Amino acid sequence: MKIQKIAVVPAAVMIIMAFTGCRSRSGPEVEMVWIPEAGTPPFTFSMGQINVAEPVHSVTLTKGFYLGKYAVTQDQYLAIMGNNPSSFSADADPGEVQGRRPVEQVTWYDAVEFCNKLSEKKGLKKIYTITDRIPAAGYPITSATVTADWSRNGYRLPTEAEWEYACRAGTTTAWNTGDTEDSAFQAAAWYGANANRKTHEVGKKTANAWGLYDMHGNVYEWCWDWHGPYSGAETDPAGVPSGLFRIYRGGGWWSTAENCHSANRYSHRSPGYRGRGIGFRVARF
Repeated sequence: MKIQKIAVVPAAVMIIMAFTGCRSRSGPEVEMVWIPEAGTPPFTFSMGQINVAEPVHSVTLTKGFYLGKYAVTQDQYLAIMGNNPSSFSADADPGEVQGRRPVEQVTWYDAVEFCNKLSEKKGLKKIYTITDRIPAAGYPITSATVTADWSRNGYRLPTEAEWEYACRAGTTTAWNTGDTEDSAFQAAAWYGANANRKTHEVGKKTANAWGLYDMHGNVYEWCWDWHGPYSGAETDPAGVPSGLFRIYRGGGWWSTAENCHSANRYSHRSPGYRGRGIGFRVARF
């Protein structure tokens, strides 16, 4: 498994890249897992699920990508953005590290600005151009015009197709653990039946087959795409060109198991919305 680690040192805001087996000297890390775990492009999978997200259709991704091993944590967000907006900012469960709980109460616009700032710290080319920002400075960002240059190498939100492909990790079942709400699912997800109505430190549950944690439950995760209807077979889809709502995926700490399905789409929130159940994870090529 190819893993990329980016150490974020709050005092110096310094970014260091390393590979598995190398450890940063201090500070939280943004660990990136190569998707898929093995193989050569293109990669094709069936996206969607009957009676959940239809039509089920073929999607081809023409190249692999890195995706965060975990959702972005409160410590990581604070180190890059200078603030922690999370509702669950205290009272972590015994044995859990408060700063490693996922950040939440971030708008979609806040998430893309985090990606740009992380890219800047690493010396990468920013994917996003953000204009007409409201407010002009400070957070939360409630409105902006955002465009993406996919040829650049910086950090970004995953597309909805990338997110589902990574969540499934080669499976075709309702969850990446199978088709039943069994002990394997419960071991992989913080959701309404076991989360005790709050978020938890990332990485405490079991990973999927490609080494990604918390793809089911804990917090929903913003994706790049505007919501739009599925069509037929697609290659490298990135959503419709405009819309009212941005997609978020995965289920949260209060969700039913059904709402955590790999294929479930959520899109009834504007990009300026923030809630204590929505966070994000980063991607890059």
